[in-house]
Amino acid sequence: MARMLLKKKGVDIVGGIDIGDKIGKPLHEVIGVEASEKASVPVGTVEDYITEKKADIVLLCTDSFTTKSFDKIKLIVENKMNVITSAEEMAYPQAQNPELAKQMDDLAKANGVSILGTGINPGLMMDLLVVMMTGCCEEIEHITAKRINSLSPFGKAVMEEQGIGTSVAEFEQGIADGSIAGHVGFHESIAMVADAVGWQLDGEIRQTMAAIVTDVDRKAPYGEALAGQVAGVAMNGYGSVDGEEKIVMEHPQQIEPEQVGVHTGDYVQIKGTPPINMMNTPEVEGGIGTIAMCVNMIPQVINATPGLKTMLDLPVPRAIMGDMRDRIERGDTHA
Repeated sequence: MARMLLKKKGVDIVGGIDIGDKIGKPLHEVIGVEASEKASVPVGTVEDYITEKKADIVLLCTDSFTTKSFDKIKLIVENKMNVITSAEEMAYPQAQNPELAKQMDDLAKANGVSILGTGINPGLMMDLLVVMMTGCCEEIEHITAKRINSLSPFGKAVMEEQGIGTSVAEFEQGIADGSIAGHVGFHESIAMVADAVGWQLDGEIRQTMAAIVTDVDRKAPYGEALAGQVAGVAMNGYGSVDGEEKIVMEHPQQIEPEQVGVHTGDYVQIKGTPPINMMNTPEVEGGIGTIAMCVNMIPQVINATPGLKTMLDLPVPRAIMGDMRDRIERGDTHA
């Protein structure tokens, strides 16, 4: 995200936060770009940079879950800065954490700032895109969203969450003890779609999870799986309305899928009037997609009324090819 911001006009990075031996180094050295005035800000600690109105907005990319993100978001908001987070559950936190969602909304309003969780999925491919496609429908009977994707671009934390390189027994134990989460976001995406179209879900959203075991050795930049080990996770999510499964989400994801003849892609199928059958292949790459979604939503979040927002609340994402300041509608910006 820092690399992308450095390419954009009308935006300055006022600080970078990390841990360990990165602290004190110039940003350009840590992220691997050429030295420049814009990229010379030192990497520091939370205490160095999360101070009142230090920036217009903070990009928070540290967790997947609302409960783990809450204290960080609270600190940022209380220092009167907007925040965009890539935490998957924050894409629609009211789905599983309504009390924390209410607290964050109240905090943001009290401090005059806004909070948004977004990314490629959840955030766009299996929820906002689905909602958008329903806009041309008179009636809807059933929705299927499918994302077949590669995990190869993601880092070590994702490899661990998906159980890459574990044995089947270790994978099953990881599911049982919660150390292997698989895809995080079905609850959020299904609830977002249901609320958007006005469907009242029946109780809990159901999800299934199975290991994708590889027959060949596979190696990605941040993880590997030998033959017989887990190379990915096949997950499905289901939302029922009036006793009938109305929303189905299918999400098999693995490292190096092309190595075994699996073609990636994104699909939205709506049984309705008219029927929708949208496909994009290969997939929208998850790494750059999440980076771009967070960066491209900066103006919308700065422009938003205070509070906790979702992708349903804000103008649609779009690439920023001009000066980012031209997208800002109110107030003076300082970062």
